[in-house]
Amino acid sequence: MHLFNYKGSELYAEGVRVRLLAEKYGTPLYVYSAGTLLAHLNAYKEAFDGFPNIICYALKANSNIAVLRLLGRHGSGADIVSGGELFRALKAGIPAKKIVYAGVGKTEEEIRYALGSGILMFNVESGEELREIDRVAGAIGKKAPIALRVNPDIDPETHPYIATGLRKHKFGIPIDDALQFYRLAASLKNIKIMGVHKHIGSQITKVGPYVDALKKTLLLVDRLKESGINIRYLDMGGGLGIPYDTETPPNPKELAGRILPLLKGRTNLTLIAEPGRSIAGNAGILVSKALYLKKTAEKEFLIVDAGMNDLLRPSLYGAYHRIVPAVKGRRKKSVQDVVGPICESGDFLAQDRELQRVHAGEYIAVMSAGAYGFSMGSNYNSRPRPAEVLVRGDRHFLIRKREEYEDLIEGERFIP
Repeated sequence: MHLFNYKGSELYAEGVRVRLLAEKYGTPLYVYSAGTLLAHLNAYKEAFDGFPNIICYALKANSNIAVLRLLGRHGSGADIVSGGELFRALKAGIPAKKIVYAGVGKTEEEIRYALGSGILMFNVESGEELREIDRVAGAIGKKAPIALRVNPDIDPETHPYIATGLRKHKFGIPIDDALQFYRLAASLKNIKIMGVHKHIGSQITKVGPYVDALKKTLLLVDRLKESGINIRYLDMGGGLGIPYDTETPPNPKELAGRILPLLKGRTNLTLIAEPGRSIAGNAGILVSKALYLKKTAEKEFLIVDAGMNDLLRPSLYGAYHRIVPAVKGRRKKSVQDVVGPICESGDFLAQDRELQRVHAGEYIAVMSAGAYGFSMGSNYNSRPRPAEVLVRGDRHFLIRKREEYEDLIEGERFIP
């Protein structure tokens, strides 16, 4: 669900007209719905209610500190993949004991920071990383809580760039080798084994891959118990998809309905889920102003003021985002490419899309842009990044100011 809907001819974000927000804050502009964020978080909490669990929101989807504080105050933990994300989560008030740290390339400085902060556990991706965490923990006199991320070799049936659970991917330890790595972890004096972690990809639209991966993981948990290694936390990862176009992914309740029966009787385990896109994706839109309509013998282009530096997914993945006018009218439709001002032929938000024509100065909304939108943005072509606004009911709050030209050179220096 989401709370971006038309009332008459006007598109609203909850109780606020999108056109009003564009006029007040300028464009390009990210707009997030607090009600949608909380509804999605609560859907997970309710789905897994009755079994010990921690919902750890994946910061990589959208890491604005106001979004994090909103989710954290309503019980969310955090799934992080960098020291910067740990900094954001802690600044937002998310308890360290509800933070799990994944990622294949943790540095010594990041490991020290996480140990000093008292996070719940590291999700360890390799034997060398395990030894490095043991070394760093010993140097500062701490025991490092860890889970091993296992790669179950399950196809999530998603875009190859966001699939992570096959043997050929860089993520995790092959599940068939996991027992020997757990034995290594048990032999290291500065390591404390806490759990097992798996994450097979993102934008998953079927429950089957989750079930298959979890069954394999639970067999490993049983083998570990037979070897005297008891697991307290079972981290099932995230990756549940959202509807961008015609997809009909399962909701958290459907996912839990297939997952929880597999955990029956395992009262010693706490389940960790790491949703990101399924909380933030449909909770945000990117608002852009139409600049020009350009026609050639081959194409019709709607040129807008948002580009691939603002929303990379269409250029990077060929991803589909629905595009609608901020104000509907009775106008002809035409097949257009919606493109931005970036000096790249790959700079587009939509291609060969039948859309209602809009005129220069009017606004469009790129839907389902709350996840991997601003967080993947850049200053390419020396373009300041957009402002971000959070709407709650009929109120709206600037949660990140628009960058200015001076911000582009902050930290840069002339040589003598």
